[in-house]
Amino acid sequence: MRKLATIGAVLLWSTIAFAQDRTITVASTTSTEQSGLFGHLLPLFSKAEGISVKVVAVGTGQALDIGRRGDADVVFVHDRPAEDKFMSEGQGVKRFDVMYNDFVIVGPKSDPAQISGSKDVVEALRKIAAAKAPFISRGDKSGTHAAELRLWKEAGVELSAGKDNWYREIGQGMGPALNMASSSNAYLLSDRGTWLSFKNRGELAILTEGDKRLFNQYGVMLVNPEKHPNVKAKDGQAFIAWLVSSKGQEAIAGYKVGGEQLFFPNASH
Repeated sequence: MRKLATIGAVLLWSTIAFAQDRTITVASTTSTEQSGLFGHLLPLFSKAEGISVKVVAVGTGQALDIGRRGDADVVFVHDRPAEDKFMSEGQGVKRFDVMYNDFVIVGPKSDPAQISGSKDVVEALRKIAAAKAPFISRGDKSGTHAAELRLWKEAGVELSAGKDNWYREIGQGMGPALNMASSSNAYLLSDRGTWLSFKNRGELAILTEGDKRLFNQYGVMLVNPEKHPNVKAKDGQAFIAWLVSSKGQEAIAGYKVGGEQLFFPNASH
């Protein structure tokens, strides 16, 4: 009996150890982490599938580079042109829409550039540049930074961070950028999710929103195991399948801060 008990204990320990070893790495954006979304989603996924998730939260450009090196199993990001390039390189297996929200321009309530109430984001940026009002840029090759640069280009504003003291690139994530803008009463482009969960607002408020050019789509991709044999394809795909399933989509829709929904699921079933 004692021998059988010992064998049983060994088998039980092996099962627990195996379950604990089911861990995937997801390279994702700072917005999914700093908004609190992952804190809401991942325990639900782990409970349902028995797989734990390690998140590396960086800008989208860095997240995709982590995927290119094979140092993540899944990338969950928000810069469609960069995602399409990743796929065209054969770095991903298949891309799935997951959810969306939007970007907003926040700035001081005193609004020296007088953009408050405008839905035209390009005109708002022109006014900020004309007024040389302080603007904080993430400058980190993130999805938000890429969107910001596309909008400045559309506005016809030539940026030179070294010469224009009003425009400051900080090379950091959304949270630090918001803190910097709050402490210096500056404008910046933020994803709405991180803004809604941000507490240290100071004199900042949303000043420009609602332009269709501020739409912010998120996508998820399994890193190609044919290029990177170490990728945990089965468990990584399980995470993607859960995200785009009705349960995952309901969990995304159910995440709210102060009664406001931060992300809107739109996976195609």
